[in-house]
Amino acid sequence: MADTTLHSWEYLETLPGTQFYRLYRSPASALAIFRKRLTSLAKSFVMMLLYMPAPLPVKQLELLVKDSSRGEREYAIDLLHRYHIFKDVTYSGVKAYALTPDFARSLRRALTGAGDTRSFGKVATHVPGDQKGTITQLDEYAQQRWEGILGYMVGSSSILLETPSTERQAAMQPSLGVIELLKAGHLIELSGTYSRGQSAKITKEGFAFVLQDINTQIWALLFLYVDNAEVFEMDKVDVLSFLFFISSLELGLAYSTTPLDDTQQRCLSDLVAFGIVYQPMRDDGTPVDYFYPTRLATTLTSDSSTALSTTNTTIGTSLSTSSSSSPTSANTGATKGFIVVETNYRLYAYTSSPLQIALLSLFVNLRSRHPNLVTGKMSKSSVQRAIRAGITADQIISYLTSHAHPQMRRHAQAEQSRNSDHARVVPILPATILDQIHLWQLERDRMTTTPGFLLKDFPNHADYEAPCRYADEIGVLVWKNDKKRMFFVNRIEGVRAFMAERRANAQA
Repeated sequence: MADTTLHSWEYLETLPGTQFYRLYRSPASALAIFRKRLTSLAKSFVMMLLYMPAPLPVKQLELLVKDSSRGEREYAIDLLHRYHIFKDVTYSGVKAYALTPDFARSLRRALTGAGDTRSFGKVATHVPGDQKGTITQLDEYAQQRWEGILGYMVGSSSILLETPSTERQAAMQPSLGVIELLKAGHLIELSGTYSRGQSAKITKEGFAFVLQDINTQIWALLFLYVDNAEVFEMDKVDVLSFLFFISSLELGLAYSTTPLDDTQQRCLSDLVAFGIVYQPMRDDGTPVDYFYPTRLATTLTSDSSTALSTTNTTIGTSLSTSSSSSPTSANTGATKGFIVVETNYRLYAYTSSPLQIALLSLFVNLRSRHPNLVTGKMSKSSVQRAIRAGITADQIISYLTSHAHPQMRRHAQAEQSRNSDHARVVPILPATILDQIHLWQLERDRMTTTPGFLLKDFPNHADYEAPCRYADEIGVLVWKNDKKRMFFVNRIEGVRAFMAERRANAQA
């Protein structure tokens, strides 16, 4: 497997336009990009042009957005260009915007129904009644698979509080392909021979990875999978299109494998190892001709915060709360959580999950373990140990906040209601804890780096000021120095296009 770095959603923006046009031939792909990657304003622009018989002049589009929101408008247009959804055309002698034909055609089919083309799967009708999977069973399957992957990374097997059954151990053990993918993403380092007996050591990138939400984690690994598709003699676009197809399916339904081609069949078997799909096996060890998407699949491209929260609660947080027996968790309807943090830096975690205990041990000095309770204390040394490994203060705070016990949430809500300044949001964690974690990081990290592009050597102030102001409006400006006529941006595409257009207008 090729050695590469972990990818995020920005990986899509590195694809050439020709691959985007192929990708947009699939209604599921067009719908996924529309839902997941576009801002609300960008979606509005797309819907406005979707059924227009002619391109929309640029001046008319600009009139639809107030001058005070110019930056948001420019960012939305830049985003639509980056994903090859908008194309610049000339209509009636003026500059105009139009949707790329493949995207527009596929999105219309996705919104109005794809007919009998089965672009969104063929529901299996021959599943035996005693083999039909329930949503609860699918959630348990996805949880086991994902817990096995993260547990392998953090070495939770070394701190098991109870020995799991042989069947559960086999279900939780990641496949060799997944292990190689973790290695390719620099999330783990392997030592020993190439066998299941290899010992894995988590890297600093891996530390940061395990503290992210599940949807981010899954897409990071899936983009790695796409990037390495050619190693397995598969086409990147075909693999990516299949991932978007899987994300469009409905939870709880079984889908036939009959319409799938060879590449899709191979992808399907690989996705089983992630817990993204479930495919039962026959008695002879061969897979059946239908599969179920799990909750990990159906929320891959969801833009609903409720759906994503449900996935994190059902698949992610359940790793810690499934065996939770905190005094108040049984009779509260609040969001599941298991961590209590006191102002004296003591921490109480109502969990027996080896994975969550291993995660806590990354930045907490654990003191004692009980059947459903772990106690510990955060200190300067424990937090800085995590920071040296690559975990940031914000990631630690985000983890503690998202897993905070309902009692802490109720306390924060009570403080908010008593607070005379309702504009100030009361944090769930004690303020002293938040400040101190950041201070401990500042003691170690006194410098941060931002990858990007430095633009300088402008002949006059006007040539410098225009692109600098444009970069600020679209949200890519990081730093500027008016005196030296130079500025720094974290993205160059939109600024480069603006400068080229400005030069062309000046020469005309």
